[in-house]
Amino acid sequence: MSHAALSFDDESFKALRSDMLRFAELQLRDDQMAEDMVQEAIIAALDGAQGYAGRAAIKTWVFGILRNKIVDAIRSRSRTCNLSALTSEDEQLDDAFDALFGRGDHWRPEGRPRDWGDPEEALHQQQFWAVFDACLKHLPENTARVFMMREFLEFDTAEICAELKINTSNCHVILHRARNGLRRCLEKTWFAPGAKSC
Repeated sequence: MSHAALSFDDESFKALRSDMLRFAELQLRDDQMAEDMVQEAIIAALDGAQGYAGRAAIKTWVFGILRNKIVDAIRSRSRTCNLSALTSEDEQLDDAFDALFGRGDHWRPEGRPRDWGDPEEALHQQQFWAVFDACLKHLPENTARVFMMREFLEFDTAEICAELKINTSNCHVILHRARNGLRRCLEKTWFAPGAKSC
């Protein structure tokens, strides 16, 4: 594979770069750092293009490079980041979730999750991911960061706790909030009747 296959003038590469930047911004919540990570990943991909064996799609390969850059950046940045104190936004999420449950921690009728139809079909729709990204951006920053470290960057719980100076219980609470926040947002903006036509 030559450098030409990853040319900056190629339309497919421009689209790939746009996807990379969006992914990095979601992970890092810092536009300048996201831009730097994407540039570093592109340079690394161009430098390593001749060693690319073609066993994975170009997008998968380049995103793997970007993922490693983001993981390194998060590990470096997290040395100065302490998420032990819950923000007021986090506490408001707690209040919203508590209202969904009655005695014995059972769903209240009005809080019970709706039937999402065929989730497999939704997962394959590009528009779904745009809505998912928007929902992710609306999570409190600390909540989204923990969720993305776990689900996108595949840190294990112990590593998240070590990097962000939080305990296991706090990590589980934050992940629970994130998943519930995403569920509520997706129910309102994607799975509700007529939402996809908005």
